[in-house]
Amino acid sequence: MFFGGEMPKTPETENGVARLKEGICNANAVVIGAGAGLSTSAGFLYEGARFERYFGDFEKKYHYNDMYSGGFYPYDTLEEKWGFWSRYVYINRYVTPPRPVYSVLYDLVKDKDYFVLTTNVDHQFQKAGFDRQRLFYTQGDYGLWQCSKPCHKQTYENKDRIVKMVLAQGFRIDANGMLTPPMKDNGDTDFEKLSMTIPSDLIPYCPVCGEPMAMNLRADDTFVEDAGWHASNERYGAFLNAHKGGKTLFLELGVGWNTPGIIKFAFWQMTGEWNDAIYACLNYGEAFVPEDIRDKSIVLNGDIGDILSELR
Repeated sequence: MFFGGEMPKTPETENGVARLKEGICNANAVVIGAGAGLSTSAGFLYEGARFERYFGDFEKKYHYNDMYSGGFYPYDTLEEKWGFWSRYVYINRYVTPPRPVYSVLYDLVKDKDYFVLTTNVDHQFQKAGFDRQRLFYTQGDYGLWQCSKPCHKQTYENKDRIVKMVLAQGFRIDANGMLTPPMKDNGDTDFEKLSMTIPSDLIPYCPVCGEPMAMNLRADDTFVEDAGWHASNERYGAFLNAHKGGKTLFLELGVGWNTPGIIKFAFWQMTGEWNDAIYACLNYGEAFVPEDIRDKSIVLNGDIGDILSELR
């Protein structure tokens, strides 16, 4: 089985959409493994026009051109760090994506016995209607803070403070919950009317030790796996144990090669070991399946949202 090196290319399986639709219908259980490509298909783009609309001032000052890079920048002050992160969190966690990809997926599996394993941290599954007891966010949540130290294993919801931060910078939030910057007559963001910093009294500090708070994102060994994380992990394990050996569809959506061991390699292994399992991989140009489970697999290269809409 392939576990490294250059990724071979696998042609799309014949009649893949029809086979996947049949696979969903016939499965007793559906295990969804979702990566960044699913949110990309939904319209959560971290560069280009969306980045420039909300972060053009940061781009001009620091010369990075995507949100991901901005998240790792060593800002001089906490006021500026949270000026950046509050915008980042709000538009990637507290708004509905432009395309209803998550909602379409929910419609396809809502009547099945399903579970979701995801490395995404934007919380869009629950917003689309998925049962929170059937979700395991392995890498954290944009909506949570933790102690940066960390001095204890607890996380804290951040929405109220994030809203105050973006409003303090000069943004407004419209009736649909969208973050709206001040605009020029030509339709560009008027960054002269925006502040890149937040007021000092909005900086979040740990209520236990007083150190600055950090995002609850798995970037290094300080990531806090809180009680909710462990409970989700246990529910996922119990779900797999309950369906082991049964007709199970492992549905991988937009998973890349940054952390393949969490979803991709695990799905390959279980598909190979479970007699009645089927593996389906949907990805934009990176759909691939190892040769030894090829006869139990469905591979579809293309836009995930378009494929799911065709299934529905």
